[in-house]
Amino acid sequence: MLRSSPKPQPPPPVTAHETMKLAETPEVEKLEVPLQPEKKIPAINIPVAGGAVDPSVDPIQRSFYDDPKLSYTIDKPMTNWDEKRRAWLQNHPSFSDKSDRVLLITGTQPTPCRHPTGDHLLLRFFKNKVDYCRIHGYDIFYNNAFMHPKMRSYWAKIAVIRAAMLSHPEAEWIYWVDSDAVFTDMDFKLPLNKYKNHNMVVDGWPSLIFEKRSWIGLNAGVILIRNCQWSMEFLDAWASMGPQTPNYEKWGRILQATLSDKTYPESDDQSAIVYLLLKEKHKWADKIYIENEYSFQGYWAFLVDKYENITKNYDRVEKQVRRLRRRHAEKVTLSYAGYGKESGKRPFITHFTGCQPCSGDHNKIYAGDACYKGMVRALNFADNQVLRNFGLVHKDLLDSASLLPLPYDFPS
Repeated sequence: MLRSSPKPQPPPPVTAHETMKLAETPEVEKLEVPLQPEKKIPAINIPVAGGAVDPSVDPIQRSFYDDPKLSYTIDKPMTNWDEKRRAWLQNHPSFSDKSDRVLLITGTQPTPCRHPTGDHLLLRFFKNKVDYCRIHGYDIFYNNAFMHPKMRSYWAKIAVIRAAMLSHPEAEWIYWVDSDAVFTDMDFKLPLNKYKNHNMVVDGWPSLIFEKRSWIGLNAGVILIRNCQWSMEFLDAWASMGPQTPNYEKWGRILQATLSDKTYPESDDQSAIVYLLLKEKHKWADKIYIENEYSFQGYWAFLVDKYENITKNYDRVEKQVRRLRRRHAEKVTLSYAGYGKESGKRPFITHFTGCQPCSGDHNKIYAGDACYKGMVRALNFADNQVLRNFGLVHKDLLDSASLLPLPYDFPS
């Protein structure tokens, strides 16, 4: 999204001791009308049904939002963010004890897809994320604008994450998920307690990063990052190698020279993270969790042909545990998750790296319609887990239109 021009600042508030004066005209005499003293609004949120918060209530106490120098853009560093955010939370106490509050962000380009099926696929990818967030109680923000005019493609996420941290101080975690990534285990919940001593989580392998110096030692398409000052500084360091800087071409050459398997002299977001871990390890590495104990984001080509066998494994377990076969409301789905399904687990996320669903210009190493069929299979595999709560499943993973009703006590 292009940065808008600065909005005119509102006039300073009139105090209780001031008066409002009407301009003198030939028809109207000058009048003086005393103002009533301002009512003080208590620094609390009003609880409503279900323990939610009335979004129309915002305490009058000043916060970082009242600073005219506040900027949502990546080119103006944020300082003392932890203190500013903490003060905001103190004035909004219903948010202050939610360390598991997550905002998921995803997005696409602002223009229509070139490939005829691209927009339909992206809609289904987004539906998948909405389903996951609804089940787990996460907020979601879908962005299709460039929040910095020069930060496009894979660099666009940095500006969005930065702005989201300011616009959602109630969120402890910002969860970026690429548009071409599918949640394929709708029951799995992020193990946030596992990351309590870290500020960022990425999928990867430490040996590939620190020993092989490989630019594919991690994947930057799915990122969990804490809403804190450390993250603000990391985003600044990360963005310093981006296309909005005058040294962008220089950084491309540096990254190619530093990383053993980078074959092209262009600075990209993934290589930039690896570089920061290698060259500023003392500053960043201790707070970045390299996740490889589950499919934080799994490579699609290794996964899409296993979905039927995984489904059979789950059916086998459910046949043995009557509770799992019990019909229930979607709102309580998570109470049925994790019942002895360790064998043949679903991959948490299937990521279609290299498939380019919007343009259709997939990597040439993938034959024919392998990407398209893989995406349809993954989306329907995930959708079956949602539709089951509505009494239906897809007849076939390659058939998105046909549904079958599930008999009572399925799969007994």
